[in-house]
Amino acid sequence: MSSLVVCIDRGAVIADAAGETPVVGERAVRSLVTEVGLDDPEDSRVNCLLEGLRLARERRNEGEEPVLAVVSAPDESVDSDRAIAKQIDDLLAARPVESAVVVTDNAADERLVHVIESRVRVDAVSRVVVRQARDLESTYYLLKQFLADEQLRATVLVPIGLFLLAVPVLVAVQNVTAALAAVASVTGLFLLYKGLGVDDALAVLAGGVRDGLYTGRVSVVTTVVAAGLALIGIVAGVISATPLAAGASVLTTAMAFLFDSVPWLAIAALTASVGHALDEWLRNTQIGNAALNLPFVVIAIAFVVRGFAAYFLERAGVIDPLTVPPMALGVVSVRGFEIAGDIRLVAFVVLGVCISLLGVGVAARLGDWLTVEEPTESP
Repeated sequence: MSSLVVCIDRGAVIADAAGETPVVGERAVRSLVTEVGLDDPEDSRVNCLLEGLRLARERRNEGEEPVLAVVSAPDESVDSDRAIAKQIDDLLAARPVESAVVVTDNAADERLVHVIESRVRVDAVSRVVVRQARDLESTYYLLKQFLADEQLRATVLVPIGLFLLAVPVLVAVQNVTAALAAVASVTGLFLLYKGLGVDDALAVLAGGVRDGLYTGRVSVVTTVVAAGLALIGIVAGVISATPLAAGASVLTTAMAFLFDSVPWLAIAALTASVGHALDEWLRNTQIGNAALNLPFVVIAIAFVVRGFAAYFLERAGVIDPLTVPPMALGVVSVRGFEIAGDIRLVAFVVLGVCISLLGVGVAARLGDWLTVEEPTESP
């Protein structure tokens, strides 16, 4: 039974010392050990070559016919890895073997094990590390792998960096409680930011906006307009609710916010929905029933929410009952009257339901009308 004991090295030391690779045979490897060892006795490659000699002797004592070889390349480039792969092919072509034992002296060289595995069965991998440096090299390799992972760096190193930056703040402000609270808040926000996937959502949003700008989507403009209208609605609601925050209940304050903000928020939602509907029609030459029905649903919800808000505010005495002024239409005249809060609530709810049903009917009829049929070729 013949087996291959191969020492892998990526570096100029063995490549220069050997002159021509691969180096095959125990006598040639012994000479290479002497040359490399005399050049730099502290080089770990010497231990790698000696381990190859030891494994070859063990295989011979067990009755096998080992083939000891050293493959090397001058650097860690892709071309060097391909050169090592060619050396392995030459070895296997000249000396047929059934299995192989791979010897390395560092974790980086172990990445070439799969090259050998793709050509011959690998029974074992022997990694040679000097005892005094085993823990140090393992720690270095783990740190190198950790720093190469972008997600781990962002998740672990950023909070640690924030904490270290807070140390001079603790010394400067001399208020340990406030500084620790600030650090905990920033760290907590960062962990929530990563844990809830806000960064992924923002990346998707940025990609959508970029694609929308490049492709000329109408929804990009309407979304910006809708955001501005929504901001106006929030500000209007805050202005209305602020005077009531001190003396009124939480429910009354919330209803005051909704009463003034809902119209603006409804207009913002209408603007955004119209933009998406136009994009859908321009892209697919048709508009789905959901896109057509959405504006009616938004208006219906706005009427219902505003009706409930007006009802609670009127009961709390914040707003007056709805008053219809006197009107004259030709020979017909109507005297002014007040609409009670209960009647106004029922009217707004019924109006919202009617608008929603109207949207269903319009979407069903208008969707077929807006669909552009593709012309069919005559046979």
